[in-house]
Amino acid sequence: MPVESKVRLRKCVGCNEMKDQKDLIRLVRYSDGTLEIDPDHKKNGRGAYVCRNRLCIENAEKRKSFERSLKCRIDSKLYEDLLKECEG
Repeated sequence: MPVESKVRLRKCVGCNEMKDQKDLIRLVRYSDGTLEIDPDHKKNGRGAYVCRNRLCIENAEKRKSFERSLKCRIDSKLYEDLLKECEG
């Protein structure tokens, strides 16, 4: 019997579409309040996902979607880092 791999769907905070977790960038907030991009999707903490495209990241920033999902304020430097991550 072939082994069936699970598709882990997550919702993008930019476009609100359900997509495969591997196709998204994860932003994680730790219990101490620090934020970080989680490229491996394995760090402990509250996470929020966004598509790897500029439009979704800009929509998330404009609508403050990350701030609502992670329940904290997001610095504009972090949005710049997310844009670099989607380009690279």
